[in-house]
Amino acid sequence: MSKIPIKTSEQLEIMAEGGKKLALILNEVLQKATSGVSTLQINNWIEDSIVQAGGIASFKQVPRYHWASCVGINNEVVHSIPKKDKIIKNGDILKIDAGMLWKGFNTDASWTIIVPSTDYCLQTTEEKLENRFLRAGEEALRKAIEAAKAGNRVGHISQAIQKVIEEAGYFPVKILTGHGIGRGLHEEPLIPCFLQNKIENTALLIPGMSLAIEVIYTLRETDLVMEKDNWTISTKDGKIAGLFEETVAVTENGPLILTAIEEKD
Repeated sequence: MSKIPIKTSEQLEIMAEGGKKLALILNEVLQKATSGVSTLQINNWIEDSIVQAGGIASFKQVPRYHWASCVGINNEVVHSIPKKDKIIKNGDILKIDAGMLWKGFNTDASWTIIVPSTDYCLQTTEEKLENRFLRAGEEALRKAIEAAKAGNRVGHISQAIQKVIEEAGYFPVKILTGHGIGRGLHEEPLIPCFLQNKIENTALLIPGMSLAIEVIYTLRETDLVMEKDNWTISTKDGKIAGLFEETVAVTENGPLILTAIEEKD
């Protein structure tokens, strides 16, 4: 395993600045993402907002990726290319993933919603099932963040995600992971959504680590497939997938969310 970069308190403050800006952008875009909007429009809103905030779109720094975000619908899992002819509609499961480079440091965040975000009591039976599916992802992320404390290990984070997702009857994706983040968009350590090794064999969490913790999961147990665009990864069975992510710092006083996303009612 490569050495895990450790950030100073000053560097974490910079990441918190950028993360707060990214969270605000993501929240605003989630509110605007209504039926009839294209995923490319969503991407353009994100890119414009990042530039206006004085930042740089992290994802556009990835070789051969030309967009500021990944915007997926329904069975698309991750890395979904925004497209002008991909129009979101009522009832779609919408995943928005974006990163921001601020003063030399990256933050990364993702969230998933049902389009539109209607009152729970007025939702159809299918929408209520999907709502429970998404709430499981939110809860898994919350538990994973709680586990990201000094003295624990990466395996504790993975175990927390797996426990919540599987107890809810869903399936953590095993071939995609969260990751360290900082000067690089992707750093060590990898953070699986399930416990694949003994906890004691996973990386020790120490103050100064910054982690992009991702909950990536599917409605049913299924293989994943690469779409023809060579970026978008989808479920083979066509069933929905969820994605929730925050950038989190490990500190002496516990985990600190650097990309706080407003809690949904």
